[in-house]
Formats: sequence, structure tokens, C-alpha cells
Amino acid sequence: MVNETFLKKLGIRNPKDAIGKYINLWDNKKLYAPIVGVVKDFNLSSLKHEIPPLIMTSFKGDYQLINIKIQPANVKQTLAAVQTLWTAAFPGNLYEYQFLDDKIAGFYKSENQLSELYKIFAGIAIFISCLGLYGLISFMAVQRTKEVGIRKTLGASVSSIVYLFSKEFTILIIVAFAISVPIGWYLANKWLQSFSYKINIGPGIFLLAITLSVVIAWITVGYKAIIAALANPVKSLRSE
Repeated sequence: MVNETFLKKLGIRNPKDAIGKYINLWDNKKLYAPIVGVVKDFNLSSLKHEIPPLIMTSFKGDYQLINIKIQPANVKQTLAAVQTLWTAAFPGNLYEYQFLDDKIAGFYKSENQLSELYKIFAGIAIFISCLGLYGLISFMAVQRTKEVGIRKTLGASVSSIVYLFSKEFTILIIVAFAISVPIGWYLANKWLQSFSYKINIGPGIFLLAITLSVVIAWITVGYKAIIAALANPVKSLRSE
């Protein structure tokens, strides 16, 4: 059995043309194997690597790995039965097993570890940023107490005052986003180049990022801004 990539390497376009042809194995003039079937390409390892040409044979002396699909129920009993059959068929070979999902998870172990680190550091960065925003809005609310009182006296609504405080921070976030997007896109694209099979980074992920950033900033700023907007204008004017 061979895969589609194997045929492409041989220059055979139609899989039917390969059936019945013989392959010389390991440059042994006496060892030929007929092609009896062609399977669709499937990944043998991490998506970092391209699918290689593949030959699946039934040479007993060359068995190293057998894939077996089992039912999730009674796994221990099933593995014990498989070991018994293996020992009977290959008494001189060591019996070891591992599950496919564990094998696949091992392909991306380093990526998963980096992902967890990025999540932790991103969470810390967001928390520190929110503390900074809260401190800055608190400072601005104190500095502009009299201005807020005058605006309320002249008929300004609570929403307009909240907007007054939020507008400046929104502009700063947009400016910061405009600076960080090209850097983030370049670094992410650079990392994806190590994969043979990869996704394309579209604008959607960046739109989601700026939306979440603005929402988090508004939540952080909104509480203090609402308190300042609801304050008694008489007290605000007397504060200075």
C-alpha cells in the first residue's frame, strides 16, 4: 500500500495506473513488492512537516508498529489480549503501546507550553494595564472635579460625562493598537513559517483583539467615570 504523495514522487497521476506495478525495496534486486492499493495522504507527524512518501507492507520481519483501533470500554482487558497475541506472533520482540491522542499531543507539547505561558503573561499584562487605567481615571476625576460640576450645572447628562472620560482612553487604545498590530502580525507570521500546513492570519483576529481591549478599558474606566458623573455638582464646585 502506498500513499498519494508516493505516486506524485514517481510521476504517476492516476492511482489505477500504479496498481500491479512492482517496487524495488532497499536496492535489493531480489526484493520486489507489488502495489496493491493507494491510500489518501494523512499526516504522520506534526503539521510542521510535509506528508512524506509512504509504503505500508506486510513483511513480518520488518514490523515495528501496528495501529489498532479499540473500543473505549474495557481498555485494560483489550490491551492484555493484544499483548497475548503480540507475544505469540513476535516472541522475540518487546511489546510497548501508546495511545494515538497522547502521540499527537506530544507533537505539539512545546507549542502548548508556550501557549500557557502566553496566556499567563497576557493575563498579568492586562491586569497591570487595568490598574494603570483605574489609577489614571481616578487622577483625572480628581483633577477635573470642578469641570464636571460646571458641565452638570449647564445640563450635561451622565452619559455625556462618561463619554468625556472614556473618549481619551479609547483614542489611546486605538493608537497603541495601530502600533502593535504590524508587530504582532509579523511575529505571528514568522512563527507560522515553521509549519508546512498553517492558517492565514486575517483581519478578524485583530478586530476581535481591539474590541476586547476597548471593552475591558471601558469597564475599567466606566466605574470611576460614572461615580464622577453622578457626584453632586454643588460639592464638585466647592471642592476647589
